[in-house]
Amino acid sequence: MKSVCNIAVELIKSRRAHSSATARRLGEEMCKELKTKVLHLLPPTSNGPSVQQEGHPDVAEVLSCTVKALKEGHVVGVPTDTIYGLACLAQNSEAVRKTYDVKGRNGHKPLAICVGEIQDIYKYCKVKVKEALLGDLLPGPVTLVLERSELLNTELNPFTSSSVVVMCPCAPQLVGVRIPDHAFMRRLCQMCAEPLALTSANISSCTSTVAINEFQELWPKLALVVDGGPIGDHSRLGSTVVDLSVLGKYRIIRPGCALSSTVNVLEHKYGLSEDSGQE
Repeated sequence: MKSVCNIAVELIKSRRAHSSATARRLGEEMCKELKTKVLHLLPPTSNGPSVQQEGHPDVAEVLSCTVKALKEGHVVGVPTDTIYGLACLAQNSEAVRKTYDVKGRNGHKPLAICVGEIQDIYKYCKVKVKEALLGDLLPGPVTLVLERSELLNTELNPFTSSSVVVMCPCAPQLVGVRIPDHAFMRRLCQMCAEPLALTSANISSCTSTVAINEFQELWPKLALVVDGGPIGDHSRLGSTVVDLSVLGKYRIIRPGCALSSTVNVLEHKYGLSEDSGQE
């Protein structure tokens, strides 16, 4: 009987040790997950450019770390001119899939791309409007939906097509493109030398975020978060999304924060007519 009791005691000790080790391992994994790097962009001083403070990286260092994370296939949290966003390399299909996973986003909801310069748009899109029109809207809080070029990753939004010719099997594939009016984001795109896939930094269908603490539940899934401070009040509407894929027409997909000024440019300056989608 004594030997049986001893065996029972040893089993109990073994199970406790195993449970403790498992808990310790899970705790260590959790700690690793929560160690998301937060990099702070310094606000400009009243006299001009930002001034580096002890313990804070300068903008060049923040850019370098962010580019490195993106090039390694990670998803990062970034500020834009409208709301905070999640970004990855658009040409990296695995990184694009990670972005959907981070948000819990429906795989049939498209991601926009973000570039640094208007000339970059011509690499990844087939443009049917005047370059001056692009210059009047970008950089700014507007996403232009255009026909995509063959250079863009075919696994990014493979399901998108123009609403006007959606029933046609040869319907052009579309993509939304942004140039945020945000110096850090534009420089980030330039340094990556390829488009970023960009979406809002929130769980899908939840409120857009204008400060990094508002999407803190996503941090464990991100390689790093760039803190650009609170973003100006645009009522959390995000960019105005407009389809310019049909010659001479425009269609508002999302009103966003710049609807009135965008429509004014399209109609009164360039003579585009609104596409009702009923033709």
